[in-house]
Amino acid sequence: MNNVHRVAGNQLQLLQNGAAYFPRLCADIDAAQHSIYLETYIFASDETGRMVVDALRRAAERGAVVRVLLDGYGSAEFSRAWLAELTAAKVQVQWFRREISPFTLRRSRMRRLRRLHRKLVVLDGEVAFVGGINIINDISRHDGFSSPRLDYAVRVQGAAVGEIHSTMRRLWGVVSWANFRRRGKELRRLVMERVKPGLPGIKLILRDNLRHRHNIEDAYLKAIDGASSEIIIANAYFLPRRAFRLSLIQAAQRGVRVVLLLQGRVEYRVQYYATHALYDQLLAAGIEIYEYQPSYLHAKVAVVDGQWTTVGSSNIDPFSLMLALEANLAVRDAGFSGELRASLLAAIANEALRVGDGYGVSRSWQDRLVARVSYGIVRLLIGLLGYGGSI
Repeated sequence: MNNVHRVAGNQLQLLQNGAAYFPRLCADIDAAQHSIYLETYIFASDETGRMVVDALRRAAERGAVVRVLLDGYGSAEFSRAWLAELTAAKVQVQWFRREISPFTLRRSRMRRLRRLHRKLVVLDGEVAFVGGINIINDISRHDGFSSPRLDYAVRVQGAAVGEIHSTMRRLWGVVSWANFRRRGKELRRLVMERVKPGLPGIKLILRDNLRHRHNIEDAYLKAIDGASSEIIIANAYFLPRRAFRLSLIQAAQRGVRVVLLLQGRVEYRVQYYATHALYDQLLAAGIEIYEYQPSYLHAKVAVVDGQWTTVGSSNIDPFSLMLALEANLAVRDAGFSGELRASLLAAIANEALRVGDGYGVSRSWQDRLVARVSYGIVRLLIGLLGYGGSI
């Protein structure tokens, strides 16, 4: 990996897992001279977090403007000592929806479940990172795994960085106004400001609760509906709406090879078993399902016809597609898509188990019951949230 692909005048580099991502990220932070914007869902207080904190502090100390936006839930355990250290170095840190209230399902308070799930970095307006990798040691030692979570990010250089930079600056401004409770026309202007069109071959796809509610899902559906030979999707939390499943089934019925690489380890039980409730329908349509084994799967990527690729933060489940702020990069390029495709096929061949036909028949009635109950719980929760669309 680490090949550089030239797409529409930009340089794209696919990075797999933290071993490739964090050294490159910290080197670029150390090279930044003017400004750094960083958004993440999880900023863990571990050795990886320490490495990134040190790089951010050094950048601020040499005079760069450093702005870090953390999700209030995902980064709730971020070290207070580190926060004080960053503040002392004049790193600006803000929180997205720090208030958490897990004890109510009143819809008026469900907006608190709208998380900042994007993983974006822009340095000097010239280099950007887009992907699904949180700032955390991705080898789950406390879970007994010696292998890293499978995940991806893209390093971007070129004109496409401008759109990502504008997107991050806009959200920083929105959160600044909201945190200081200066709501009004200016806040609305920041939120409703249009994102400039992307370049041919590269597009930043956003998901929010205003102007871009269905953009990521629609991009997937357009690519799936236009597929002629192959669809490969690797997604950590796969629980798509009925329309999405139907699109995949119709692709398989017209002769497209449809391959799903899904979670093979139980991380969040309800989501894991709810996904299993979909297996029989998908397998009956001829869709191939593989479960990743060495560690947790955290990827949110897809390759269609070896030409169209998306890499980003969005899972294909109701929480990403209906609630969270997400960012994916879509790339139409045979070289870049081919590299990701080769990586996914290697993971499927060497690190995954195929789910066989007759899956439902081979399971015990207890397993089938757990899957159905889990699926019912997710449907109930989505109904209580008041969001439309059948899952």
